[in-house]
Amino acid sequence: METNAAEIRDPVHGYIYANELEREIIDNSIFQRLRRIKQLGCAHLTYPGAHHTRFEHSIGTMYLADCSANHLLNNGLIDNDQKQIIKIAALLHDVGHGPFSHLFEEVLDAQDITHENITTKIIRETEINDILSKHGFDALNISDLAVGTSKHYPLFMNDLIAGFLSVDTMDYLLRDSYFSGVEYGKVDVHRIINCYDVENNQLCIDKAGLYALESLIIARYEMFRAVYFHRTVRAAAIMVINSMILSDEAIGLSKIDNLKSFLSLSDENVIEKIIDLKPSNSNVKYARELASNYKNRNMLKLIFEQILTSTDSFIGNVYSEKKFRSEFISELSSKSNVPEEFIFVDVSSTSSVPTKSTQDLLDEIIIVSKDFNGKHVETLEALELPIAKSILGYMDILRIYTVSNYQEPVKNALNSFLV
Repeated sequence: METNAAEIRDPVHGYIYANELEREIIDNSIFQRLRRIKQLGCAHLTYPGAHHTRFEHSIGTMYLADCSANHLLNNGLIDNDQKQIIKIAALLHDVGHGPFSHLFEEVLDAQDITHENITTKIIRETEINDILSKHGFDALNISDLAVGTSKHYPLFMNDLIAGFLSVDTMDYLLRDSYFSGVEYGKVDVHRIINCYDVENNQLCIDKAGLYALESLIIARYEMFRAVYFHRTVRAAAIMVINSMILSDEAIGLSKIDNLKSFLSLSDENVIEKIIDLKPSNSNVKYARELASNYKNRNMLKLIFEQILTSTDSFIGNVYSEKKFRSEFISELSSKSNVPEEFIFVDVSSTSSVPTKSTQDLLDEIIIVSKDFNGKHVETLEALELPIAKSILGYMDILRIYTVSNYQEPVKNALNSFLV
């Protein structure tokens, strides 16, 4: 029997137990760094309780991975070694997040680097590798599984970590809902887990769990609307993203080849680094202003918002084409006599519903049903789920922000485009 080396009290899941390997990973300074990376970046400025971090989310994801692995183990679908591997991968799946979580990836965008790339690098090239090796596990294979791209382990194990039925999705919905204080993220995750099955090497769900699956899809959609893409949350995000990009050359945020330097970054010290810079040029000066305004919650002002139902319009072109947005900002700046750097166009670019481990949009679900004649397997088109028909895909929201001093001239200039 596995011996518990640590007992963790979690407000979402209750008591979570870790064995010696898991405890060593959790106690390591590389994993402890996640305590200083907020789960929702800037959302605490709108939802004051949302101060939870990647640290507790990662432990919660490990807990749900344990529940899932036990179910699969009891049904003869994995062995004990695979159970442990699933738990480790879930625990480490976010270890590569930088300051302000997903917002930091905007800084790395020009290098085509994601937090998943950094996760694999950290697992392979730091003390985490040493811990895994000491316990007889291969860091190379686990690093791939942690980001849902493993070819060494079965596809359904990738699905479990990073697919639309993943333990990652289920934990962050429960956790983000709990700490932000909204009700939308409540999902019967244990019903979904207890309905897990495997068919054609893919994670699928028993037909009895379809209602719980629909509630997960709805919950994620509502959390995007109410929390993740909340207009004030996005205003803060724009400020943080632009302050990091403008100051990158001065403080080297994007130089992730130096893992030691990257691992020293946190939400708070990045903001302080930017504010403490000497205003050596216009970029740095503006970065300092944005960071200081963020710190003091002097937010950008929303002057336009539209949820798109079609892209066959002027606004649709602004939403869908990056070049068009750039030209639009330039013309809006000219008409309003407001410098371009004070006008921000924000578009939603993340799927508002779960994706598969391959990062493709959810298009079909494998459903298993059992009766006296045995197991029956059917493939259900995602759009056949009644509630999913109206919400699958991307949440197309266009917003335009500016600083408080320029609200009226930008708004007046914008009106000339919309008449």
